[in-house]
This record gives sequence, C-alpha cells and structure tokens, in this order.
Amino acid sequence: MSVESSNLRPAWMGRPKPAVSALKGATVVVILALIAVPFWLVLATSVSSDAEVNANGGWSLWPDKLDFSAYTNVFEGGTIGHALWVSVLVTALGTAASLASTTFLAYALSRPNVPAGKPILLAILFTFLFPAGMIPSFLVVTDLHLFDHLAALFVPVMINVFNLVIMRGFFQGIPEELYEAARLDGAGDLRTLFKIVLPLSKAIIAVVGLYYAVGYWNDYFRAMLYTNGGSLNPLSTVLRGFVIAGNNPNAEAGVDITGIAPMKAISALVVIAIVPIAAAFPFLQRYFTKGVMTGAVKS
Repeated sequence: MSVESSNLRPAWMGRPKPAVSALKGATVVVILALIAVPFWLVLATSVSSDAEVNANGGWSLWPDKLDFSAYTNVFEGGTIGHALWVSVLVTALGTAASLASTTFLAYALSRPNVPAGKPILLAILFTFLFPAGMIPSFLVVTDLHLFDHLAALFVPVMINVFNLVIMRGFFQGIPEELYEAARLDGAGDLRTLFKIVLPLSKAIIAVVGLYYAVGYWNDYFRAMLYTNGGSLNPLSTVLRGFVIAGNNPNAEAGVDITGIAPMKAISALVVIAIVPIAAAFPFLQRYFTKGVMTGAVKS
C-alpha cells in the first residue's frame, strides 16, 4: 500500500535526492552572498578610516578601527538631515494616502453588481498597460498647481494598479457568507468594510503598505521632474547626486564633506538610506507570504 502511494505521489512532493538538496543549498548560499557581500562592503567602508579607504582603492572589506566620522560629517550643514525628513514625510503621507485610496477602490471593485464596475476596472488596467508618459503627467501636475509642492511627490502615483489588483483579489477571497451576514444585521458598505473586511485583511494591507513605502522611499526621479529641488529633495535624490558626482560630491550634491574620502561618505549615505526600510521589514515579514500569495491567486 505504501509503495503504491509512493508511486502515485507527484514528483514535487517526493523526498529530494541528496544531489538536488546540495544544489539547492549551494544556490541559496550564492544568492545570499550576492546580497550580503555588497551590503557588508558598503557598511565596512562607511566605518573605516580615511587612510584605510584610500589605501584600498576606495573600499574596505574589514575596518581595522571603527571610525564614524563619515556619519557625523554628512549630517553637518543640515542638508542630509532635511532630506531625510522629506523622505520620511513623503513616505508616511504617501503610504497613508495610497493605502486609503487603494483600499476603498479595491473594495468597491471587488463587490459584484457595482454600477460600471467592469468598465472602470478595464479603464484602470488600460492605464497599467499604457501609462500616460512623462510629459502628459508633468502637464497634469502643473495644471493642478502641484509643481514644486510636497504633494507632487506622492499624489500623481497615489494608486498603483498592481497593488490594486492584488488587494481586490484578496477581498474577493473573503467568504460571501460574511458579507450576507453583515447585510442581514443591517450593516452598510462602509460598516462592512471597517468591521468585517479590514480586520480580516491585515496581511494584504501590510504587504501593500510595504510596497508603497519602499516605492516612495526609494523614488528619486519624481523630485527631479516635479520640483525645483532644494528643500524638496528627498534622501534618494541627494544620494543620486553623490553617486553621479563620484569623487567630487560637494559640487553636485550640495553637501560639504570636505576632509573625508568620497566613497566613505557615499557608503555612509547608502547605509542611512537602507536602514529605515530594512528595519521595518522584519515586523511585516509574517504577513508577506500570506498576503502576496492569496491576493495573487485570487486575482
């Protein structure tokens, strides 16, 4: 009986051969190394001494002595501190606005018999396949008097179609009996959303929120397109200026780092840009797989 069951078992459910397990393990190790080694190189360079960084051609794999002068220097003058504040503000406001608008729209489109629901969904998907482009988007932002305004950094992209489709699919996976029970108790659409749907949707809200937050945090191009720079430059835009400038970041990025190795300053700025998002991920990890898989399958 057990032999027959074993023969009938699909290949992907069987015990893997030692060679296959070893190959999978080696692949995981290589992928982890490709991710961890560059980050370690940047982190080690940012806390190494100037002499050590210059002696190794701009990089340091293992600092002989910890030196945090790069972090204190890049914050001097206030440019990096202000850019970091702009990034935090845009990420917080943008993620809150995007989550609220995406949730309401996804909930409406997930319900059957919504007037014009299907044409609206097709129109939204059309914009996903054929986006407006840079110049029409710039003209819309200008006509709405959002140019050189903080809102220009998140309002034009407040709803992401990919996130909308995932959240709509998750809402469609909630048993219809719960909606019917809420209606029998006299609950309207908003009460059903807040009392029934949202408490069951923590996983997808966490995942979509993380998608939006990472997108807003890393975006550098929108500040270049929709603002005159200066006080509205987020950290990612300042970091781009550092990277583009190479060995002369003072002139390009408007930040005085005289006296420290350029790659050391760039490495410190990269670490400052990575740490906030990396610190948030472990708290959302337990929702990540469930939220993505459920929303994707139902979509």
